[in-house]
Amino acid sequence: MKSIFEKKVRDGFIARINLLNENSTAQWGKMNVYQMTKHCVLCDEMYLGKTKYRRNILGFLFGKIALNKLLKNEKPKERNAPTKSNFKNLEITGNLQFEKEKWIALIKEYDAYCQSDFIHWFYGKMTKEQIGYSVYKHIDHHLRQFNV
Repeated sequence: MKSIFEKKVRDGFIARINLLNENSTAQWGKMNVYQMTKHCVLCDEMYLGKTKYRRNILGFLFGKIALNKLLKNEKPKERNAPTKSNFKNLEITGNLQFEKEKWIALIKEYDAYCQSDFIHWFYGKMTKEQIGYSVYKHIDHHLRQFNV
């Protein structure tokens, strides 16, 4: 399975992000291109340890099961999956180019990733390998959502 910790994967994501523009439209879901980009910035900030979120009760009950299901399956992430409210961007418009640049900078930071005690708000404690696969699937999911 591909991982965000592979340079080739990061370079591919950056090239795909650069294809996004104000006219990019979603193939599914409720977010527009700006909202999706901002959402991914917020998620990558979490994975990189810049922000922390408390675990929710459903995560304690089902997080490990969901993580195992996500990681054992080579298929892309399912469409229209729910997300934590902290990652929902209610702003409809904003500076897309600025958010793309932030997102690209965050993706480059995975080259020097060193979180050893990362706890996901839903999945719980994750290994670096699990993080690499999960982040890959999340980013790929949203770029496919916008057909790039």
